[in-house]
Amino acid sequence: MKKYVNLLDGAILPALSSLALPIMATSLIQMAYNLTDMLWIGRIGANAVASVGAAGMFMWLSNGLVTLAKMGAQVKVAHSLGAQDQNKAACYAQSAIQMGIVFALAFGFVTVVFSRQMIGFFKLNSAQVAGDAQSYLIITCGLVIFSFLNQIFTGILTAMGNSKTSFIVTALGLLMNILLDPIFIFGFGGIPAMGVRGAAIATVMAQMIVCLLFLMTIRKDTLIFLQVHILSHIHKEEMKEIFRIGLPIGLQSMLFSSISMVIARFIAGWGDAAVAVQKVGSQIESISWMSAEGYAAALNSFVAQNHGAHNAQRIRKGYRLSMRLMISWGILCNLILLLFPQFIFQIFINESKVIWMGVDYLRILGFSQLFMCMEITTAGAFNGLGRTLPPSIISVTLTAARIPLAMLLGNGLGLNGVWWAITISSIFKGVLLFGWFLWDMKKPDFLVQDHPSKSIC
Repeated sequence: MKKYVNLLDGAILPALSSLALPIMATSLIQMAYNLTDMLWIGRIGANAVASVGAAGMFMWLSNGLVTLAKMGAQVKVAHSLGAQDQNKAACYAQSAIQMGIVFALAFGFVTVVFSRQMIGFFKLNSAQVAGDAQSYLIITCGLVIFSFLNQIFTGILTAMGNSKTSFIVTALGLLMNILLDPIFIFGFGGIPAMGVRGAAIATVMAQMIVCLLFLMTIRKDTLIFLQVHILSHIHKEEMKEIFRIGLPIGLQSMLFSSISMVIARFIAGWGDAAVAVQKVGSQIESISWMSAEGYAAALNSFVAQNHGAHNAQRIRKGYRLSMRLMISWGILCNLILLLFPQFIFQIFINESKVIWMGVDYLRILGFSQLFMCMEITTAGAFNGLGRTLPPSIISVTLTAARIPLAMLLGNGLGLNGVWWAITISSIFKGVLLFGWFLWDMKKPDFLVQDHPSKSIC
């Protein structure tokens, strides 16, 4: 079995599929992580789900920091490998890991010190919900370093054309999470029942195991990791380039999660059950956008390596093939959420009032799945070119528009107006970004000539 997929030569669709399928499977595994928590926490009740939902917003916020390092590394490592410069690729990998460690330690410290104020932002109605949310936040975000490293390792390996390792390692982590969740949530043997806190402990332990497996695996790599030395000196130029590439998408991620937190606070005005609906509903619909993100990650590496090799025609063809696949997937996800919302939602929460609120959520969000897939896939192509600004501009602008739109529609349609605000903005994001990339592809000089310079790590 080939460890690295050749993205520079040969048939495009088999190469993209070989890289994309393990990444998409990894994304589905990540979704299964989240859904496993929801399945067990949902057995405690809607209040427990609301606690995890509120605290999880800050975990989402932290993704902006790791995305900065991960995306900058994934793009520049792939550019360097496309230009046949393994030394440069190793420098970028080392710089990204160093950056991720610093970001994780800083975010974890802030979380532990200001956990009460952070959860207080949501103005939750129940003291028990707020207390559980604070405990979950301290554990998962205080030890976020394992999650950060796992994501950076995944990005670097994907840039190298190796997505199978991440899939295997993440799958093993999921199995551990499935085993640990009920033990720590409900208790077993000498381990007491810890409820929401137990779910957080199980999640962090699974992330720690995944991190250890990654470290054991990359020690055997001879392509670039053999030259990576975390405690070595900092490569300032490579660090600056990672920061330049990753900053727009990192800010986009943090602003997106911040805007979502404002909307979550707005949703909390309809009660803690509404917070629970958003938490469970967003996990269910993530099957579409997480799959699209997985494919976009493969397309990112494909575009980036061919950018390094200056093969514009191969990039154009790869993007068109990718969009055909992702549009088909988006339509399928639309139909599933529109036709089977009650059956799906009641798997996670079996409280009649909450179920019907969840049905409305899934049906309304069902209209946006196709357009989210279009947006995410196109963003992957833009990012592979090193042009992270266009998707960030569209995403930040239209995501910010959700706040006034939610307030406007919420006055007339109640909670459903908030869901419509999210759907409408997603539709516009997908259409506009797709149109922007098509316009750029028609330009004869759309591929920026950007040869990475030679260097030794």
